[in-house]
Amino acid sequence: MSDDSFDIKACGGVDVVWHHGSVVATERQKLLGQRPATIWLTGLSGAGKSTLATSLERLLMLEGRLCCVLDGDNIRHGLNRDLGFSPEDRGENIRRVAEVARLMNDVGIIVIAAFISPYRSDRAIARDIVSAERFVEVFLDTPLAVCEERDPKGFYRRARQGAFAQFTGVDAPYEAPLNPALSIDTSIYETDACVAMLARHIRTLISLPGSSTNI
Repeated sequence: MSDDSFDIKACGGVDVVWHHGSVVATERQKLLGQRPATIWLTGLSGAGKSTLATSLERLLMLEGRLCCVLDGDNIRHGLNRDLGFSPEDRGENIRRVAEVARLMNDVGIIVIAAFISPYRSDRAIARDIVSAERFVEVFLDTPLAVCEERDPKGFYRRARQGAFAQFTGVDAPYEAPLNPALSIDTSIYETDACVAMLARHIRTLISLPGSSTNI
């Protein structure tokens, strides 16, 4: 075997080599009866990302799909607990999550990622990591006033009181997607309707050719 057969990348001044397995993606897809994808829900705090993510996960599981939610707050309890909310830390937060999503996609799992991910550049990096073919950007286009009125975790109130800084929508920007795969305003539609819209949108992407779907 020649050196050309290895994927080599410099890491910390040392060359690391990617080890290729003997199982190919189509074998995993056949085993699970689905094609993997990363459904990336982006929007302001309070837009409904976690609610929609967990509801979609339940629907897909009932339909026999293997899927998993990656939630912004949950990830910061473990994998990304060392990160703050500066633009640089937010970027690293999204990069790590995208790498996890890619690994999960590679083993055939459908990933539902619920992250504010306020910067377009960070979401573009996530798309590149996951791959454009698997990445579905969904914008929860819920008005700031509605999100702040909901304020389920009290974050807007505390941010307005100066309890913490760099809160998206208050003293940190949110850059809305320019061309999302789907936009949903959760102030207009109930959760079940939002889930149904999203499920219809991803049906073809996650279904194997020739398989029957009833999402």
